[in-house]
Amino acid sequence: MTSSSSAASWGAFAAAEPVFADTVRRRFQLYKHHVLATLRADGSPRVTGLEADFRFDELLLGMMPDSRKALDLRRDPRFAFHANPGPDAEMNDGDVRVSGRAVEVTDPEFLARVIEDADPPQPFHLFRAELTEVVRVGLDGDFLVVESWRPGQPLRTARRK
Repeated sequence: MTSSSSAASWGAFAAAEPVFADTVRRRFQLYKHHVLATLRADGSPRVTGLEADFRFDELLLGMMPDSRKALDLRRDPRFAFHANPGPDAEMNDGDVRVSGRAVEVTDPEFLARVIEDADPPQPFHLFRAELTEVVRVGLDGDFLVVESWRPGQPLRTARRK
């Protein structure tokens, strides 16, 4: 699902850049908990823990009912999601983050599929990520390597010494 040329579903991202998408997904799957940034009503940031759920060609964000982060996303769907950096500063697996808009899933059939497949605690809010940017920063010897993707653009790689 792609709602516009400036945002893409996980499936559209994976189709456009399969190797990079697989690297990013595997990075999120190294650890269970990650950091979600949302915007409070006054515009200030809120950061909170969240699990990444890759299912049905979507990056899904599940939350407890009426949690602050869910209410934030209902009011302003912009988010950033940063993969857990791990136990040390070595960056062996890189530093990964995605950003975009979270769209609440209300389709009963899709929700039923998620419940059948994942058996989440209920009730819950479910959002699917519409990606506007995906970034991975890693080390290659003495170089810092920054890979970034935006919908409709090729993967960009910058190397900095």
